[in-house]
Amino acid sequence: MLMSRLRLKSSRKAVVAVTGMMLALGALQAFQKPFRQYAGVEYPPGSIDQPADWNVPGEFVFARLMYPNGGPMDGYYPRFQGDWREGLSLWTQDYPRADRHFLEAVRRLTRIQTRSVEQPVNLDEHEEYDLPFLYAVQVGEWALTEQQGREMREYLLRGGFFMADDFHGNAEYAEFVRRIRFVFPDRPIVEIPEDDPILHSVYDLTERVQIPGEAHIREGCKNCSDGGRGAHWQAIYDDKGRVMVVISYNSDLGDAWEWADAPHYPEKAASIAMRIGVNDIVYSMTH
Repeated sequence: MLMSRLRLKSSRKAVVAVTGMMLALGALQAFQKPFRQYAGVEYPPGSIDQPADWNVPGEFVFARLMYPNGGPMDGYYPRFQGDWREGLSLWTQDYPRADRHFLEAVRRLTRIQTRSVEQPVNLDEHEEYDLPFLYAVQVGEWALTEQQGREMREYLLRGGFFMADDFHGNAEYAEFVRRIRFVFPDRPIVEIPEDDPILHSVYDLTERVQIPGEAHIREGCKNCSDGGRGAHWQAIYDDKGRVMVVISYNSDLGDAWEWADAPHYPEKAASIAMRIGVNDIVYSMTH
């Protein structure tokens, strides 16, 4: 039902936007790393079936950022304290269910040939340069290092795109800002204006709906009493006005993707989250 509603509202702009990039992106298939599924904090290996075509390369690969744990809640989750490079860290929140639900939506709502499984990316290994899009969850509880920040800056200035999601309230926002300053010490974080192309690349997004995590549906927000109310769509731009970092503050798009097929999760929130993600992917590949 959700996919049908989204498909009916999908714009023809997706066809136009994607057609011009197919040949260039086809070359990227040769550089895709072998697939590996890491241990997740919610889904241990074997609990999520791999798609039948998991080993088939695609013109687009959904890249998920790996990072060390940190932030105001560091140490609160004892079972998340392993080697972050091997999974079982906060970067695996919602993983891999959210990624694969979202990739299924991208396949059905656009003409982009996506790989059906995600690609975890470690900046210390310089793995990001062949990938146009990089996503991270719970960025209010990350410990991005200064070296990783410099690596991300180089990636973004070369044309890459970073989507930061799922952080809520003042304390988590402060930690996100502290770490993103390793990437861009001087570039401002601003609210995205209504006429920015990123809000209209496929779907016209005007209502800034707050997307709650599955555990916070009743309250409508996390850290509500500490600045967690109200959705903020923010960005960091390059010198030519291109969005390099898109920021989903006080919303949890990953949870909406993860729970999109669950009857108890709000359809409107899941629908908006899918549209935001599709817009961001198409924008990242055309700007």
